[in-house]
Amino acid sequence: MHIPRPARFGPGFSLIELLITLALVVVLCTLMYGFGSARHQRTQKQLCADNLQKVYLAMQIYANDYRGKLPLVTNAATAEQPLELLVPKYSADTSIFICPGGRDRQLAPGLPLTSGRISYAYYMGRQLDVPEAILLTDRQIDTEPKRASEKIFSSDGKPPGNNHHRFGGNFLHADGSVTASDPYLSISLPATPGVVLLNPKP
Repeated sequence: MHIPRPARFGPGFSLIELLITLALVVVLCTLMYGFGSARHQRTQKQLCADNLQKVYLAMQIYANDYRGKLPLVTNAATAEQPLELLVPKYSADTSIFICPGGRDRQLAPGLPLTSGRISYAYYMGRQLDVPEAILLTDRQIDTEPKRASEKIFSSDGKPPGNNHHRFGGNFLHADGSVTASDPYLSISLPATPGVVLLNPKP
C-alpha cells in the first residue's frame, strides 16, 4: 500500500524572521518620525519659533506700558518670576511659554507661571532698542556666558538644555525675529552689565 508523502511548501519566512522584520520596521519608523528624530524636531522648532514670537508680542505691549522696559524682578532666580508679569494682562495664553519640542507640562490656565515650569531662558535686563540682542532662548545647559563654538544646548538629547533633543534650539531677538542654533554656538554670548540670564526651574 502506497502512503502519500506530505506536500512540500516552497521557501518562506519563519515566525521568528517575521517578528525580527517587524521589530526592525518599528525601530526605523521611530528613528525617522519619533520624538527624538531630526524630522520631528524640525517641525517642533518651527512651532517653538511661533510661540516665541507670541511671547514677543506680549513683551512689546508690556514695554509700551512701562516706558520701554521689559519684565524685571529684583533677585529673580528663574525665568518664571519676571515673565509671569506678562500673564494674564499681556497674554492670557500660558501655553506659549511651553516649548512644543520638549517634555514640559502645559501650565494650568489662569495660574501664575511660577506655579509650574516654563521652557524658555530669559535675558532679564535687556530692552527692545538693540534689534540683534537676544531676549529669550530655549532652555540652556547653564546660565554662564558663552563664546562661539561653545555648547549652549544639549548635544546628546539628555537634559539640561534639551528642549529639541540634540538638535539645538531657538533664539528670540529684540526685533521679534527668531533664529535657530545648533547645540554649539556660532556667535558669542558674553556677559552684559545689568543683564542676567535666567533659566527656567530645573
